[in-house]
Amino acid sequence: MTGSLGSVSSRGSLYNQIQAKNMDVMTWKGRVTTHASEPLRRNLFLQSLSEEEQEIVGKANDLDNVNNNSPAEIQDKDIVECLESDVQYWTDFSKVHYHPQSLYELSGLWADIQEFDNYGLGKEAFCGHQHGEEIDDRLRFFVEECDHIQGIQCVVDDAGGFSGVSAMFLESIADEYPNVPVLLYNARNPSLHMDSEGRKQAISHYLHDAVSFSRLSELCKLIIPVGLPSLSGSRASQFLCIKDEKPYHSSAVYASAMHSFTLPFRMKQSGPSAESLFTSGALDMYGTVQMLAGQMRQNMVTILDVAMPAPSLSDRAQHSFLGNLQPLIPDISEDVEDFHAVETMNIHGAVTSGNQRASINEVKDAVESAYDNSVTRPKFSHLSASTCPLPIPLPFPLIFGNMVGQHGELLETPISGSSSRGSLEVHSIPMATRLRSSTAVLPLLERKLGNLRRFGIERGALGAPLLQSWGFGKDEVEDMGEVLSKMVTTLKPYQYSSDSD
Repeated sequence: MTGSLGSVSSRGSLYNQIQAKNMDVMTWKGRVTTHASEPLRRNLFLQSLSEEEQEIVGKANDLDNVNNNSPAEIQDKDIVECLESDVQYWTDFSKVHYHPQSLYELSGLWADIQEFDNYGLGKEAFCGHQHGEEIDDRLRFFVEECDHIQGIQCVVDDAGGFSGVSAMFLESIADEYPNVPVLLYNARNPSLHMDSEGRKQAISHYLHDAVSFSRLSELCKLIIPVGLPSLSGSRASQFLCIKDEKPYHSSAVYASAMHSFTLPFRMKQSGPSAESLFTSGALDMYGTVQMLAGQMRQNMVTILDVAMPAPSLSDRAQHSFLGNLQPLIPDISEDVEDFHAVETMNIHGAVTSGNQRASINEVKDAVESAYDNSVTRPKFSHLSASTCPLPIPLPFPLIFGNMVGQHGELLETPISGSSSRGSLEVHSIPMATRLRSSTAVLPLLERKLGNLRRFGIERGALGAPLLQSWGFGKDEVEDMGEVLSKMVTTLKPYQYSSDSD
């Protein structure tokens, strides 16, 4: 949406392109005046990045005139305080130089001014303008730069109109790249889970939730919901200090989990007899999709668990290692016994006794021991491991508690002083993530199906006129119900089988 990029230009900053001014208006012969608003001022973090670049250029051009006496430590503290108190846009903490083809704003829509809170608005915005062709061209530009495309990862804020935009875009991807697997992350902010005011708004929310999930799931191979109603109150943040009202905080947790889960995609594939001291269990997107949603399970809705930071693998902590993996989605069954569960786990930067970095073999042995001591274990589990921890760079928020040490180790006694710590105090952390296909996700699917039937399909459903205003006929709504129903029935036989055992 226009106005959502903050101080960053939609043309990116990789080449510092200046937009050409075209004053020719074929249907107007009079004077043309341009009214331009002042660009937003960059915050301290973005200013520091610019200064660093200028310093590098200065060193390259004149080594004798470089001033090495800048108060870096004080400046870093000021940057941290600035980010904690004044992040308004996601670009405020982004270090990336964006290619001119990377960013695209939906013209005709303004952030924080117009409502954009349901599937119908997104569908209308996409179809009402010629956005599709432009976005397709930008994706095609990057695909053509690839020697081999593993797949496409799509992160969607599906709580509002962008779910409709994403569905239209994913339809184009499915048509143009039918053999390329698409992994879809449905990401939501904790603040977006607040109860709607009034019955009408609540019905709109329930229907949007069901319609968005059904439509998007048809256009991907694997769907990974990400977002808790209260991240701060969840067990996933037992060693963190999260403020739910700050997307800056929650996005750091979710992005870290996504980065860690996808690390095997970026590992080098080794031969069957080759062994690496640093990585193990490389896996590409196609292999992940086949493992979790293929013939073994045929369930495309997965649960993402995270341990941030991961506990020590020492003997006395092994029993709690699996227990520290906590889900990042709501409405799932706790401690469900699913003997047909399939999962892939990734652990990187793990530590063992004495806070020493664990070897690949130590990680494998610890995980196997943890499953041996567990009440149940999955039917199939794949393990990827790396000795490299998750780095905590400067723009990372102050989200670590006072029980987290400099290298992510969990301390026995809290550190005195501030209850929250960031990149100046914590330099890296061990991470563990798990993606699982399990009947534990059934309550989530059943709730969406139940809401769609109650408010959109049943005779006299109160939300039927609303769905019509979004451009959906009765048959289309029933088809979406069938999609959700199939997801439920795919998992139901396994649930009954587990209960009878």
